[in-house]
Amino acid sequence: MNKTPLTHYDALIYVMVMASAVDSGMSDAELSRIGLITRSLPAFEGFDPERITDAAHQCAEILAGPEGMEIALEIIKDTLPQRLYDTAYALAAEIMAVDHKIKPEEIRLLQLFRDRFELDKLTCAALERGAIARYRRF
Repeated sequence: MNKTPLTHYDALIYVMVMASAVDSGMSDAELSRIGLITRSLPAFEGFDPERITDAAHQCAEILAGPEGMEIALEIIKDTLPQRLYDTAYALAAEIMAVDHKIKPEEIRLLQLFRDRFELDKLTCAALERGAIARYRRF
């Protein structure tokens, strides 16, 4: 595993990988959206997109280990500045909304993020609703 210190970029990628993989599969649409997000959002300004694969593999290794979910959640919280907690939650909701259906395991992960980041329910509901609205089909 890479021994360089994790950055907020890595933590945000961990969030998106977890959001994508929680339902036991990472769709092409989800992977494409992760790439687009890392190339376009201000939170990723200065990020080298070539690092996506490394960060995703690091996250997958952690998740595959004992207590992987708990460890990943702690790493994310310890690495992210507090001002990016709602951004991380929004990115998770965004990735989950890409395939037009939110599954029970995805809802549970959102609850874990909400609790870990100590976000209020109203903020989370607004972020979720925004993501769903962006992906609504005609």
